[in-house]
Amino acid sequence: MSELKGAPIFLLVDSSGIGGIERHVATLAAGLRERALDARILLLEDHGPNKWLSQLKAASLPYGFLDGGVLGLASYVRASGAGLLHTHGYKAGIIGRFAARLSGVPVVSTFHAGEIAAFPVSLYQRIDEITSCLASRISVSAPIAERLPFASEHIPNFVVAPDLAPTQPLPARIGFVGRLSLEKGPDIFCSVAAKSSAAASWEIFGDGPMQRELEAQYANSVFFHGMVTDMKPVWEKLGLLVISSRAEGLPMVALEAMAAGIPVVASAVGAIPDVVRHGQNGWLFEPEDSEALEQIIKLWTRARETEGARWRDCAWRTARDRFGVQLGVDKTLAVYRDAGYHLGAAFSRTATSQSSAG
Repeated sequence: MSELKGAPIFLLVDSSGIGGIERHVATLAAGLRERALDARILLLEDHGPNKWLSQLKAASLPYGFLDGGVLGLASYVRASGAGLLHTHGYKAGIIGRFAARLSGVPVVSTFHAGEIAAFPVSLYQRIDEITSCLASRISVSAPIAERLPFASEHIPNFVVAPDLAPTQPLPARIGFVGRLSLEKGPDIFCSVAAKSSAAASWEIFGDGPMQRELEAQYANSVFFHGMVTDMKPVWEKLGLLVISSRAEGLPMVALEAMAAGIPVVASAVGAIPDVVRHGQNGWLFEPEDSEALEQIIKLWTRARETEGARWRDCAWRTARDRFGVQLGVDKTLAVYRDAGYHLGAAFSRTATSQSSAG
């Protein structure tokens, strides 16, 4: 890594595991640092063992912990000479914006959640939306932007795509990747798997509150891998990704699968219709329409060997051309500049593998 330039950019998140927000933050941090910008990841507090931190360390992405408080964050931001604070998630957003105001540092907030959670989280989400008047705002999907009470810049999630599309035949493996909670629709995936006659294995990668119930009911039809922190080997073995969500923003797994040349069949919620082109790089169905999903699985089964190469190429091109890292970082930096971040020469230091904000 060459000498970094500019005042530090802190990406603030409250994390206890690996999800779409964490993968986005890591991708953004890496993209900024490739531009020789001093991007660092800050976690509001240490929640204990978190495999995401091992990934950050392996990727030489600096991270640190705070005490979770507004005053502590404001003090740390001032002392570190930060140039900008970028929050992700409702807790980081609420705390980060007040801390940024106290420290006089520009702040940007990205809104990721496509669904309104149950109470009391829904209350915190609403507070997050209202207090976003204190920041410049980014929404990962148009529906999220429409929900916010203030204008925001629409910047979709982005992903690293390989230089060439994968060429190996699509495996006869159908996967669900995500949290096993009601809004993600793992029960829809499992119910279709139980009725399907497709000559393929059905596999779930993830955990969550519905895991025990689903395993008890569908263990004969679906293989449950649990939480998988390194998805690269998984993408190499999947032939189809199913996103059966009842609500979404712009799921990172859709972009990651497409970057790996995997077609996606997904419910038409959130920003998914902006990504999935029916019959080209994947297929769409109406939320909770399990019969439509069954028919798409039958089509994929019949045509997998003859159409697989075309589906792979279309999926990969979508990720590379429309959701590539460089494009996403360019758009994000434009928001940073508008928010007041200035790339000065006064601050310069060499990257380290880990920083502590304690």
